[in-house]
Formats: sequence, structure tokens, C-alpha cells
Amino acid sequence: MRKIAFIFCLLLSFQNNLTAHDLNLPHTPDQQWHVLGESVQGSFLMLKGEQVYLENSNGKISHFPLKSFSIANQQFIAQKTSNILKLNTSNSYSANAKEQKSNFYPFLILFLSLTFLLIYLQQKHKYSKIIPVLVCLMIVSFLGFTAKAIRTFQTITNPLSIDSAFAVYKPAVNTFWDSTYFRVESKGIPAHGMMTGITNWQQQFPIPQCYIGTNAWSIPLNPTIATTPVPVNQFHFLKGAVAIAVNGVAIFNPYTNTGVDAFLDGQLDYWGGHCGRADDYHYHTAPLHLYSTSPLTYPIAYALDGFAVYGTLEPDGTNMKTLDANHGHFASNGVYHYHGTATAPYMIGNMVGSVTEDADLQIVPQSKASPIRPAGAPLKGAAITNLVANANQNGYALTYTLAGLTYLVEYEWSTNGVYTFKYTSPTGGVTNNVYNGFKQCTISTAIENNTIENKELVVFPNPSNGKFEILFTGKQEYKNLYEVNIYDMLGKLLYQEKESQGSLALDELGKGTYIVKVKSGNEMYHKKIIIN
Repeated sequence: MRKIAFIFCLLLSFQNNLTAHDLNLPHTPDQQWHVLGESVQGSFLMLKGEQVYLENSNGKISHFPLKSFSIANQQFIAQKTSNILKLNTSNSYSANAKEQKSNFYPFLILFLSLTFLLIYLQQKHKYSKIIPVLVCLMIVSFLGFTAKAIRTFQTITNPLSIDSAFAVYKPAVNTFWDSTYFRVESKGIPAHGMMTGITNWQQQFPIPQCYIGTNAWSIPLNPTIATTPVPVNQFHFLKGAVAIAVNGVAIFNPYTNTGVDAFLDGQLDYWGGHCGRADDYHYHTAPLHLYSTSPLTYPIAYALDGFAVYGTLEPDGTNMKTLDANHGHFASNGVYHYHGTATAPYMIGNMVGSVTEDADLQIVPQSKASPIRPAGAPLKGAAITNLVANANQNGYALTYTLAGLTYLVEYEWSTNGVYTFKYTSPTGGVTNNVYNGFKQCTISTAIENNTIENKELVVFPNPSNGKFEILFTGKQEYKNLYEVNIYDMLGKLLYQEKESQGSLALDELGKGTYIVKVKSGNEMYHKKIIIN
């Protein structure tokens, strides 16, 4: 029995040794920065959006637009930010792994102790009546250990790391987050071309959607590895998105809701996209073309299970490693990610993270597109040759060929939600259709001056020298924390404060007119302010 006690103590000692190490990071020393031709002393804290935060030797924190720094400084900031993001991801995983160890070891120690005790009793032929009891306890401890391992295999994602991937495409997208989800607002229309190259057209047209507010795309910040990954195939996730590209365009299952490979069926354009039955543009293959505008080591998308999608390079810049059956693998830091390829399954073989699939075979939560007309019928053999935006940027002209003849469809939308379609045949005949639909929305990073005023919000004094106070009329002064964003009149984000108590010091922005957006709870308010 003394041997059993010795082994038990040895296991306890082994546990303590494994969990006794902490990570200490040195403080970055002050350095000289070149901002708008002037020298600024301070240590680098972080890049948040397009603002660089510095701390001087006195502990004062200041921030400047990234573009105001010298090219050399910008390169240094980019590299520093990349290193910080990698470290944050690694630290998140390490902390999570440490927690897993603390959860697993009680089960492990109990199981091994019972095993040694059982062997001892069998050898000594003692207490045979309690051996069945010990066997039951071993089974229970093993099952508990296994269940705990499955439950705690979780990744904690730093939202700033996700935001850095989407930041490249702002202000066409807007991002915000809470403790559960990272949210992406967009209109689902990319900056690149659309529809050209389709040889089997479904008679749907790209119309901007309103994926904003409660209808924004939701990426889990605490993804959990599924016990059994669900295939992304002809039987699962046939409706709705399975991922969101970093330019705000949804990515669907490679198979359509009819169960065919959209790419092989000729339904996709040169960028791997087309329009759904609600005239919503989306991809069906990995948008590898985004690397023409995104850094090669950044994700090109995030799956709706919370895990990132990369291209041909790993996050550390090395060549892509061997892919598993899910079309991805675990990185060196222990965090899973997918890879996009030019061949099937293109991006996700199985959904590694735990997701909820509803009766309509879609992941929930799921953003919804808004149809403005009945869905078109497939026009097999119709090849789209061109799609051009009109001069007012409120519609398109689409040209297609069928049986050697050329057709033209021109459509546009009004500010009050009226959608007009004009069909011109090869012989010059014209048919018009008019539909009443939803009013086009505005992404909050591109606020228009005529839609910003909220009477409930009071910002005073206004104008001021840069110091403002925030109050709400007809209500008690809010005691909770505000989220405050300041934009210029072109919609560019200049300042962000996630936990403001209503006092703003914006003298660093300089004289001019700005937009303040205040979020409190689920309510959003806008106001024009002037700094004199």
C-alpha cells in the first residue's frame, strides 16, 4: 500500500510542475516617432482600427491616425501589431490549456490511483468484494475525464485580431463585438466585379442588402470543437452562409440548395460568386482573390463556427501545411483554422466548431437577405458578359447572351425603396417591371450628414474646444458605460472609446465638423459636433 501512496504523491508533484510556469512580457521602451513631420516620444501600445496608441514616460496615452506616421513607422507598427496578435492568440490558448489541465488532472489522478489500487488488491488477493466497486468508480472517472476534455476544448479569440482582417475593407464594412460574438455589418457588395463569367445564369441580380444592427453577421468569439464535425455537403448547410469573407460578402456551401456544385454547374462568376433567390450576392468558393488587397498572412474569411480561413500561407508566413479531412489543421499555437483552395471542397470540408443547424439546414444565428421580387427561374445556357454600375451608383446594367443573341437588363432603386427593371431584347423590345422593396441602408462607418441627428442625444457644449459631455433628454443620465465612435464627414473612423462614461476630450482631432455615434445597450444615437 505504501507503493500506491508513493505513486499518488508523485502524480501530484507532476501536476504542480506542469502548471507552475507564467509568462512575463517586458515593457516596450520609449522611442521616437515621426508624425506629420514632427517627432513624438512614446512606447507603442496598440493599433486599434486606424488609430495608433502611444504612451509616454509620464504615463499619458495619446493616439494618432496610422497614415500620419512615416512609412518606416507604419511598417514597424504593422510588424509589431502582427506579433502582438500572434502572442495574444497564443496566450489565449495557453491560458485555456492551463485551465484544461487543472480540470483534467483530478480525473486523471483518480483514474490512475484506482487502477494501481485494483492491481494491488488483485495481486494480494484481498478485499475481493470491493473490486467491482473499484471497477465502477474507474469507469465513472474515465467517462468524466473524457466528457470534461470534450467540453473544455475551446478557443478564446481576441476580437482585435479578427478586426485587423476586416479593417482592410472599412468603411464598406463595420465591426463591433460583445463577449459572445464578433459582429460584421455590410451591404454584401464587393469592390471587385460581379456576375461576369457566369455561363448558367439563375436570373438573379446583385442588390445591396442591409446586414446591419441585429441583422449583422455573427462570428463566435469562444468557438468550441465539435464532438463530431458536421460535413459541409449536399445534406447540410444548404441554406444561408457558412462563413463571412473579410470584405463583408457571405460565403455559402459549395453546393446550392438543389444539391449541385455551383462552380462545376457554371453558376459562378470569375470571383466565385453569384446571386441567391433574394438577389443577394455571395461566394460559393474560397475568395482567394482577396489577397490582391489583403496581406498574405491575414485570414480571408471567418467561418460561422468561429475559426479563421487562410489561403496558401500559414499565419506565420510559412507555406500551407498538410490539410486534414476538415480542410484545415491546428496551428503551432494549438488553434484550429481552415485553408481555402482552388479545388473542392474549396474551404471547409467539415464544420469543426460546434454550430446549430436549424430545420431549414442553415447555421443560426444567420443574417437575412430581403427579397424585393419573386425569384427568377434558371436560364440554362445564358452567359453573363458584363455588369456595370450606373452613373448614380444606385443600380446596374447587366448584359448576357443566349443562343448567340445579346440581351440587356438595366435596374435601379430609389431612396424610398422602389426598384425598377428595364429588359431590352435583341430586337430592341422593352419590358419594364417595378417592385416595392426595402429602403437602402447606410453602413455606420459611412454616415451621411442628412441622416445623423437624434433628438434624444445631447452633446454640450457644442461647438466647443474639443471637450464634450453626453446626456440624453427625457431620461435619467445613464450610469452604464457608453461606446463612442467619432467620424469625419466622409465616414472615416477617427476615434473610438469602448467604455466611455460620457466625457470626451477630442482636442487632438483639430478644428472641424465631426459625427459622434453613441451606443448604449441596444440603442444607437448620432449627432454632429463642431470643434472650434
